[in-house]
Amino acid sequence: KKVPSHRALAILRGRNEGFLSMNLVVGNVTDKLAPNPCEAMVAGFYGIENQGRKADKWLAEVVKWTWRVKLLTSLETELVGRVRESAEDDAISVFASNLKDLLMAAPAGHKATIGLDPGLRTGVKVAVLDSIGKALDHGVIYPNQPQNQVRESKAALKLLCAKYNVSLIAIGNGTGSRETDRMVAELMKENPVLGLQKIIVSEAGASIYSASELAAKEFPNLDVTIRGAISIARRLQDPLAELVKIEPKAIGVGQYQHDVSQPALARSLDAVVEDCVNAVGVDLNTASVPLLTKVSGLNSTIASNIVAYREENGAYLSRAQLKKVPRLGAKTFEQAAGFLKISNGKNPLDASSLHPESYSVVKLISEHAKRDVGSIMGDSAFLNAVNAKDYVSDEVGLLTVQDILSELEKPGRDPRPEFVTAEFKEGVESIKDLRDDMVLEGVATNVTAFGAFVDIGVHQDGLVHISMMSDKFIDDPREVVKAGDVVKVKVMEVDAARKRIALSMRMSDNAEDYQAEKATPRGERKPKGRAPQRMHSAPPVSENKGGGMAALFAQAQKKKSKRL
Repeated sequence: KKVPSHRALAILRGRNEGFLSMNLVVGNVTDKLAPNPCEAMVAGFYGIENQGRKADKWLAEVVKWTWRVKLLTSLETELVGRVRESAEDDAISVFASNLKDLLMAAPAGHKATIGLDPGLRTGVKVAVLDSIGKALDHGVIYPNQPQNQVRESKAALKLLCAKYNVSLIAIGNGTGSRETDRMVAELMKENPVLGLQKIIVSEAGASIYSASELAAKEFPNLDVTIRGAISIARRLQDPLAELVKIEPKAIGVGQYQHDVSQPALARSLDAVVEDCVNAVGVDLNTASVPLLTKVSGLNSTIASNIVAYREENGAYLSRAQLKKVPRLGAKTFEQAAGFLKISNGKNPLDASSLHPESYSVVKLISEHAKRDVGSIMGDSAFLNAVNAKDYVSDEVGLLTVQDILSELEKPGRDPRPEFVTAEFKEGVESIKDLRDDMVLEGVATNVTAFGAFVDIGVHQDGLVHISMMSDKFIDDPREVVKAGDVVKVKVMEVDAARKRIALSMRMSDNAEDYQAEKATPRGERKPKGRAPQRMHSAPPVSENKGGGMAALFAQAQKKKSKRL
């Protein structure tokens, strides 16, 4: 009951693959001849004891078999099943939390972007996108080994940046990323007038998207590798809009994700994606079919019809046009309209999260103030002075009016944080470049129950254990860091052969003490000043719901204690 979820899943995986065996052991583990306390409980429950009678030895054997063959087997199956269920629930919760953090990551915004999918022998794939993610140009450059065409590559990128007024360069974090990053840094230094900004982006799942049926429909005439570069650029512009196209399980932010119930995991992740899309809202004139499909009330057919209507009739000018979309009825409009936004439309309210049903209240407020709707949007002083009770009616309650005023104060606000990036240290490009006590900046790529994995730009994520994330006790690593956060870490140990990097988020730690403590047997380690990291515990057996055999066993234990 005390084993952490990640450790339980690791043990169960080892058992299933034949590397480990696992048994429930009760009593004295070292002394095989010591009386088993559970056998004594069974004997006591039925009043069986050795009184020198002929049948006493046989009864004692029956008691032993009753425990070992019947009760122990059933209890072991039941309790291990309970541990598995609890561990799976925790693992699914961790995955869902990480996915939400990634989807709600800060977008770079509507800026022309170049996506670079790094490579060595095959070259760096280049894709140029406009401010709304439309592919404008593409190609391949060879700045890395063995071609080493650095000068030619910089010249090609400079030409593309000037031609399409590019302001962002997104570099995938795969093989050759740091070499490509160095080449782009030189380009920026040599051409400051371009005003470029470079960001290394996680390309997890990009290859899966680029080879998918969806990508083939979007870009039927482009090579798979170019589609990957487009995906890298788009996930910088708007992570939510691009990541919804990828199966959540392929993004790689889970904890033992292949060891849990796949249907339960899929249901949880789908719910997270839908919640995030609805929380942010969707731009009707730029949204793709996969993104629209995640909006409440819409399915793939209606989403396809929305895009088809846009392509045939031009950009949407008002939400009312949605009623002309085939198969989008009144009920669907009622459910989805508030999540679908239109920038620079006829009605300024269409750019907000207000539902068209609330427009009449806003119109009434503007008429009473003798001001147009656009002028009162964002006017905090005016809106705070409005008495919400004056606009309550049989159809609209007080809370609804208050929500309307709140939305008008910050119309179309994005719940996602501001865009920030990590600066990887120059000269640190592989695991061999790391040194003890080196302080680096990185991005948290995955947060689990036992710690956080951080990308520090060496093609191998390092692990910050939960015990090294804070000077105070924490139950959950997400109290300190979330997936996508920019963090500062210190190198504690590097195992290049096994590709393992130990990191700490406490700048007071030092590598020498860490390695000395690690080499000391656990029983001889000196306690530190900070609170120890406790293991997560579950309720006692008798308090857990379900499990008939466990309940009977607990009942027998209570009866035995009463007799004693």
